[in-house]
Amino acid sequence: MADLIAPHGGLTEPVCLTVGAAEIDAFKAEAEKLPKVPVSAADLSSVYRFADGTLSPLTGPMDKATYDLVLNEAHIVNNGKKYAWTIPIAFPVTAELAKTLAKGQKVALTNPAGEVVATLDISDVFEWDKPAYIKGVYQTERTDHPGAAMVLEGDKDKTHLVGGTIKALPQPKNAKFGKYVLTPREVRKLLAETGWEAAVAFQTRNPLHRAHEYALVYGLETLIRQGKNAGAVLNPLIGETKGDDVNAEIRMQTYESLINNREFGDGDSDVELWKKRGESVPDRVKLLGLDIKMFYAGPKEAVMHAIYRQNMGYTNIIIGRKHADVPYADGTNIWGDFDAQEMFGKLSGDLKIQPVKVGFAAYYESMGRVDLTENHKDEKPWSISGKDVRATLQKGDMVDPRIMRPSTSTILAAAMKK
Repeated sequence: MADLIAPHGGLTEPVCLTVGAAEIDAFKAEAEKLPKVPVSAADLSSVYRFADGTLSPLTGPMDKATYDLVLNEAHIVNNGKKYAWTIPIAFPVTAELAKTLAKGQKVALTNPAGEVVATLDISDVFEWDKPAYIKGVYQTERTDHPGAAMVLEGDKDKTHLVGGTIKALPQPKNAKFGKYVLTPREVRKLLAETGWEAAVAFQTRNPLHRAHEYALVYGLETLIRQGKNAGAVLNPLIGETKGDDVNAEIRMQTYESLINNREFGDGDSDVELWKKRGESVPDRVKLLGLDIKMFYAGPKEAVMHAIYRQNMGYTNIIIGRKHADVPYADGTNIWGDFDAQEMFGKLSGDLKIQPVKVGFAAYYESMGRVDLTENHKDEKPWSISGKDVRATLQKGDMVDPRIMRPSTSTILAAAMKK
């Protein structure tokens, strides 16, 4: 069956630079003889995503010209045409290591355990202008936020960047949730088998409140009301996140529970819409994970989240209020609530995937369900602060079911009490 959407960058199929099973031994033997370049746990996922095509049309970390083009003009050029790209990606190295590397050289990339994971044909080694990167990606010169901390603290000793072309070994599967993490080609095959003509992805890095969940339900219902045979995929990001985010293993348990218990949209969906169809929301929701790091870059990252999903084969992505958002250390906002949604109207290059824009949602007593805040201008929603939710769970107690499904509360409370 045909793909629902072409990969990014004018390609007919996603990039594939993963070593085939028959080549693995020879590849490892050759790579062991090469100079070694370590990559961090966060950047390791980027190695695998270059190789499997999630970052198509790129074939590896950027050279300086491409890096600067993305930083200054928010696009790449492929076959003479501009394509949206908002966060530059190259691999950081120390000044000491950079002196030993040169264009045209082949090196082996190693993970934090020192094991070879890929080879890189180097196309460029250049100085990393960290203030320019922070200003370009985060749209602020302030550095008291998680994105800047990743650069200034996490990569404190790294002064240079390396670009080139990747060839990578297959990524080892996580024993607990690896079955949900598929390559772009595998996701495209799965979507083709559903018979859907539209598929909307829901990006998250958190366990779901009912308001989060409603954003997915709203996105799916929007496409169905447009007359499309559509489905939705809960597509959490499970790559490197900041320390106070709930870890991927626990989060995947909560998502799996929501899916397996058929709780999606329960009490919060359009009853008439689904009744006419003789089905319910869970009939059209799947769970798949995406292993790539968070940049905590708000509007710029929202576009990257869309690019990853276009390469995976999704036609649409849900973009909500404060997408990929974090505040400054003092709690003030870096970006406006809907800057991520507005970003899609300001792209300087082609992007095929379409956003489904969703406003803020909350539980309303008058309806006995979750709904969009814009529909209740004169009514105060039922709400609990994130701080109170966390405190409740840390005591091992259940969060009010108007805020969070009991199945999610149960898993989080057990994990956080420990």
